Amino acid sequence: MKEIGHWINGKRVAGTSGRFADVFNPATGEVQAKLALASKAELDAAVAAAAAAQPAWGATNPQRRARVMMKFVDLLNRDMDKLAEALSSEHGKTFPDAKGDIQRGLEVIEYCIGAPQMLKGEFTDSAGPGIDMYSMRQPLGVAAGITPFNFPAMIPLWKMGPALACGNAFILKPSERDPSVPLMLAELMQEAGLPDGVLQVINGDKESVDAILDNPTIAAVGFVGSTPIAEYIYGRGCSNGKRVQCFGGAKNHMIIMPDADLDQAADALVGAGYGAAGERCMAISVAVPVGDETADRLIEKLVPRIEKLKVGPYTAGNDVDYGPVVTAAAKANILKLVQSGVDQGAKLVVDGRDFALQGYESGFFVGPHLFDHVTKDMDIYKKEIFGPVLSTVRAKSYEEAIGLAMDHEYGNGTAIFTRDGDTARDFANRINIGMIGINVPIPVPLAYHTFGGWKKSAFGDLNQHGPDAFRFYTRTKTITSRWPSGIKEGSAFNFKAMD
Repeated sequence: MKEIGHWINGKRVAGTSGRFADVFNPATGEVQAKLALASKAELDAAVAAAAAAQPAWGATNPQRRARVMMKFVDLLNRDMDKLAEALSSEHGKTFPDAKGDIQRGLEVIEYCIGAPQMLKGEFTDSAGPGIDMYSMRQPLGVAAGITPFNFPAMIPLWKMGPALACGNAFILKPSERDPSVPLMLAELMQEAGLPDGVLQVINGDKESVDAILDNPTIAAVGFVGSTPIAEYIYGRGCSNGKRVQCFGGAKNHMIIMPDADLDQAADALVGAGYGAAGERCMAISVAVPVGDETADRLIEKLVPRIEKLKVGPYTAGNDVDYGPVVTAAAKANILKLVQSGVDQGAKLVVDGRDFALQGYESGFFVGPHLFDHVTKDMDIYKKEIFGPVLSTVRAKSYEEAIGLAMDHEYGNGTAIFTRDGDTARDFANRINIGMIGINVPIPVPLAYHTFGGWKKSAFGDLNQHGPDAFRFYTRTKTITSRWPSGIKEGSAFNFKAMD
């Protein structure tokens, strides 16, 4: 059986800890590889190698670092299908969804090509008599990223791209559930011209995570995953003096006003609620129709759309709407929460509990579920399900609807569907949530804006990608200078073309 190791000093290496984890094919339930889990000693050795490589990379001018990013974009496009195939086989995503995962990461790399502009400092001439003042942005040194299973290409690219463009070395600890694509990305980065040692990929579990958080050489850590782990990483990393940004769970509400185009809203809910089997932090998991008439009409439109969804393996091509969830444990947790919804009195309008796919009975497939008459004291409302389950919470008024989203502990994303501009404007201004869609169901910002939630969905004061990424991965140094008077006549100045 294939064994997957690490990427250290520009090459794949086998693990030495003697510990392994299974990598499954979610469609069949079969183990397809053994993944080496790094020890603390292996992680520390990789960090030491990164620290040795970083000074030369940090001294490389931003334009040359940007050229590596340019070449890397070309290579990502060249190998898009190959990457998507590997991603789908370990995660279970449909092939188009896997390509979308890579594409959204690629867009951040494209943004990083503008590193020379983003890293420019500020200058004040004659801040005082004969005094100039200027600032510069410098890399932190070695940074690390701990990334989740649900976007095995996009989020590693979101983390590594800005960190490397800023001149840092980077340690990536991807999810142990789908590790192949991050290793392939490291190979492509080397082919693009990144020096050996600047990027390391260390596969592992909690032992590796703790080693990252405790290693004194690592100056910054970024994380995406569940809120309990985000809180743990943020607390431990900050206590060790690191700069830390952590993004956690979500419970994204979509409010449907009585004046909304209900066909548009229903289509949006199906795509945002069930796409990628609901395994994304920006999935809409709560529909909030305002008024019983709106709710009844919405449910009437949702049911036939949901019942037509096609669930199957990525190998079925474009005929599949979504694939399996990532593990048997994830499937069991989803079905447990669905049962809790039934037990606590919600109406299960579309029941996917008995879904089975002929020929793939051992796969981790979960049928689509739709609940109505969900209340905010139910577990299916309070908890992040991370599966193909949509809960409908009926609101009597706009104020009640907006209050549901504002009172929830998570604040990642939200949306409103309405034809009324004043309502949409009020919603955008008042809501205490980080990313907002107006007649847009999954409000994921493009690469040149920043991505981040509020409340228990995010920890730290800077977001992912966009300008915030360059702030996170650099330190600002400010210089005040005054030169004594000197002899100006006869001085020779030679200018060399700058590259």
